Amino acid sequence: MALAAPKFQPDETLLDAYSTTVADAVDRIGPAVCRIERIGGPGGHGSGFVIAPDGLVVTNFHVVGDARTVRVSMPDGASSEGRVLGRDPDTDIALVRADGSFADVAPLGDSKRLRRGQIAIAIGNPLGFEWTVTSGVVSALGRSMRASTGRLIDDVIQTDAALNPGNSGGPLVSSAGEVIGVNTAMIHGAQGIAFAVASNTANFVISEIIRFGRVRRAFIGVSADTVNLPRRAALLSQVSTSTAVRLRSVEKDGPAARAGLREGDIISAIDGRPVTGVDDLVRMLDAERIGRETLCTVVRRTGVSQMAVTPVARAG
Repeated sequence: MALAAPKFQPDETLLDAYSTTVADAVDRIGPAVCRIERIGGPGGHGSGFVIAPDGLVVTNFHVVGDARTVRVSMPDGASSEGRVLGRDPDTDIALVRADGSFADVAPLGDSKRLRRGQIAIAIGNPLGFEWTVTSGVVSALGRSMRASTGRLIDDVIQTDAALNPGNSGGPLVSSAGEVIGVNTAMIHGAQGIAFAVASNTANFVISEIIRFGRVRRAFIGVSADTVNLPRRAALLSQVSTSTAVRLRSVEKDGPAARAGLREGDIISAIDGRPVTGVDDLVRMLDAERIGRETLCTVVRRTGVSQMAVTPVARAG
């Protein structure tokens, strides 16, 4: 008995379904996307999106810069002044409170549920062309990119949805009509490589700004370099890495100094997790460690020991 040939959907049907999916997501999120212009000081503009009816707007730090107020313009022609509530250069996220009430909002989704190849839609105001839509896919997940402060932004989404100057701060949207990222950068001279700060990172930053006016990060009062970790020291530290961090200086009366750490010490792990370099050290010193005893695995010529440090909130 002959088997029936598998039935495939015509290309036209698949393309029409794709178009409908993108159009539906844009219809849902597009009305909440705004154009943002600085008021006073150096000019500049970018994009943003409303996340709450009372006028909370998410954008990039590099869009607002040091401005205290911005002009927020909506697709329906409404325009209002917005006050910058807080900014986090380390993740390139800023939060604005726009005057008025807003019926259309863009919900933040869960970026941990993303998969490579998933549809990604960018909405923004590139090169002065207002409320432009481009689409592509999630090209990669878990990328890292360096912020203007030098700190690494973790869990960055790579996409091939076309971004241009002016897209910054706008939403990267899933086919379900949820914001999965905040468009932040493209690589000049490269085609199809752009980046967005993951929505979960943005959500954390927003929560910190609302509660504290800034993003709290832990501080122990050291500066450090990445160095090679001798194999014997790695074995004694119970880590499988070949690099660690060496303390170049220890701030007098800081948390590290009070715990007994000193210049030249090598930290190979924090709470049992390997510290392979300075970026690891910075990443691990997050808000959750403020005021909480943290065990540092310290390598000295005399051997390996565990030293308890209690980080404080970083000033500024």
